Amino acid sequence: MLKIFSLTREWTAGFLISAIAYGALFYVNSWLTSSLVFGLGVNWIYLPAGLRLFLTLIFGLPGAMGIALASFLISYCGDFPHDLAICVGVGLISGFAPYIARIFVISNVKLEPDLSNLNLPKLVICILVYALLSAGLHQFWFATNALDDTGTLNHFFVMFLGDVLGSLLLICVIKYGLDVLKKLKKTAC
Repeated sequence: MLKIFSLTREWTAGFLISAIAYGALFYVNSWLTSSLVFGLGVNWIYLPAGLRLFLTLIFGLPGAMGIALASFLISYCGDFPHDLAICVGVGLISGFAPYIARIFVISNVKLEPDLSNLNLPKLVICILVYALLSAGLHQFWFATNALDDTGTLNHFFVMFLGDVLGSLLLICVIKYGLDVLKKLKKTAC
């Protein structure tokens, strides 16, 4: 019984952390990069892409589901048409494209589920697989639902590039922050 409670608590924590962190970074990114918007749902630099990948690599399914919920709410309350089916699709793609990339990379690139053997080449593969899936699925969904000014090859390439750049930039910021913390820890001792 205690093990079930612990698993439920871990699952809930992963879900909530993912939903809140993704939602917060989405709005920070919107504020920082408002001049870099290419079209509906497409940005030249999309920092939340890196967070999507990071959260699903760490939390797995709970992370994907938290991102999906947050993305659905952002889409439904934001610039997308208030069409439940469109926004559910956007949410599912946002949450599960990085999760599918995680499954693909773990099984094909021999990445350990606990990420213990994650290195730069494997991380680059993760980012590229995720960005291809995300951009491809999003643009397919937009074209299928005939959203104005979406679903073109140009939108795919910009979304792919924005996801790659956003992921790399977010990882650099996290790495820099960890290096600063490590340096502060050394000077405090």
